[in-house]
Amino acid sequence: MLLAIDAGNTNIKLGLYEGSELYVPVWRLVPEHLRAAEAYDVTKVRGLFVGSGIGAQEVEAIIIASVVPRSSHALRSISERYFHLKPVFVDHMTNTGLKILYDQPSELGADRIVAAVAAVEKYGAPCIVVDFGTATTFNAINSNREYLGGIIAPGIMTAAEALFSHAAKLPRVDFVRPLNVIGRSTVTAMQSGLFYGSASLVDGLIERMLLELEDSPKVIATGGMGELMGHASDRIDVVDENLTLDGLRIIYEMNKA
Repeated sequence: MLLAIDAGNTNIKLGLYEGSELYVPVWRLVPEHLRAAEAYDVTKVRGLFVGSGIGAQEVEAIIIASVVPRSSHALRSISERYFHLKPVFVDHMTNTGLKILYDQPSELGADRIVAAVAAVEKYGAPCIVVDFGTATTFNAINSNREYLGGIIAPGIMTAAEALFSHAAKLPRVDFVRPLNVIGRSTVTAMQSGLFYGSASLVDGLIERMLLELEDSPKVIATGGMGELMGHASDRIDVVDENLTLDGLRIIYEMNKA
């Protein structure tokens, strides 16, 4: 079995693959203190496996996409201590089948690379990948399987937290789709700004990307808010919750020889 791990700033997503089959459910670890190595203690991972009935010895390989250095260190330690395996970390030097045209490829996050790989393999090129995480990222891949670049915008909840913490009289509200764009209360006005503002940002940026791209790229959404925003956007064609995990599996299969 292959253990694929997507370690972001907000949570860590773990998926087990038997061949191309992803076991359900996919696990998430939410650290109490972001970037604290102790938050990813081996006991948390052991608890997931004990609860699932899957033994650590059944894991034959581990592949990781991490954008948090402390998480990388902790996950390497867990891989070696609990699974007795040396993990593979994806970066810009990994063979992915994509040509990266970023000016400084080393600056490109592993999560953006693996999502692009999965999008091309599953949905074809050209395509645009929108990943709703701590940041909302937009990634453009052309028909020649070249990663052209993209956009990094504040994530939906990142923007919401900034609003809550910097405006003394504004309450903390749930991120939901309000019935009307014009809010009749402070709460519904804030919810409208967060929800419809995010949808408009997504569609507006995709429209601007299309002006610079050839053909008609398919737009794939992923990430924590992908499902919700996929229904709000007029430009998103498909939502794929496990795109990054699938990308890790595809890259592993590509390189395991």
